[in-house]
Amino acid sequence: MAKTVVVYFSGYGHTQRIAEAVAQGAQAQLLRIDPEGNLSDEAWDALAQADAIVLGAPTYMGSAPWQFKKFADASSKAWFTRAWQDKVFGGFSVSASLNGDKQVTLIGMQTLASQHGGIWVSLGVPPSNTLAATRNDVNNLGGSVGLLVQAPSDADAAAIPDGDIATARGYGVRVSQVAQRFNPGA
Repeated sequence: MAKTVVVYFSGYGHTQRIAEAVAQGAQAQLLRIDPEGNLSDEAWDALAQADAIVLGAPTYMGSAPWQFKKFADASSKAWFTRAWQDKVFGGFSVSASLNGDKQVTLIGMQTLASQHGGIWVSLGVPPSNTLAATRNDVNNLGGSVGLLVQAPSDADAAAIPDGDIATARGYGVRVSQVAQRFNPGA
């Protein structure tokens, strides 16, 4: 099985819950960016050894928070040596609004992966966009570039709709399966 890691920042626990669901689907290791935007040396080693990297961050004020950006900037050390070249990447973002400009955050993650020479995995699931669709349906927010999640601003992570949790698990499975195709010996 391909070695997958989920590297994420979570300010209030909502993004952490989604990271855990993605990791469950991918059977991945979780790497949490701390409140100062840092990762341990062991976490950087895990990223170097990974076949697939899933990036996760909330969307604050239209983009990823500074802690995630600090991680992204620190990844330039891997960029200089092309250490993440041809790794499989995916990404997710959480915000309080249904839209919340999460697409901007995902495109930033996709750009980061592309700068590293990575291979981006789309969500791969059609949207649940019929009259009968509910927030408990898979991909109810209609993501395609990556995983979109809505978490009510006045509730804890337990209030994230079941459809978003199921979509997160499924995305983890998808990223892991794509990574396995690129690295069948893993």
